[in-house]
Amino acid sequence: MTTIVIRKDRSGAYKGFTCMGHAGYAKKRLTHQEPDILCAAISAWTIGTINALQELAGEKLSVQTEESTGFLKCDVEGSLQEKSVFLLDAMVFSLENISREYGDQYLQVNFEEV
Repeated sequence: MTTIVIRKDRSGAYKGFTCMGHAGYAKKRLTHQEPDILCAAISAWTIGTINALQELAGEKLSVQTEESTGFLKCDVEGSLQEKSVFLLDAMVFSLENISREYGDQYLQVNFEEV
């Protein structure tokens, strides 16, 4: 299962997010040769958002990864621009929809106040 923790401060400002684990959706399928479409979708949203924040919005982020365990941590350095908040809102919205569609046994999206 993949767990994503979205970190916000008391005012609701994004401070970052952490992604941990592999969805394991492909294991449920008849053949283990199929790619895990949930892991691919989760990676596309999280990594795509990080890339957009850095390259398109010019945000300063601290990013740590460990592909073998499915670990990804993104910390926001400073305050985000409005367009960057929108990018993170879109990521969270999409990940929550994936969790509802496929089930929280594969993906859980949680929030933490920091």
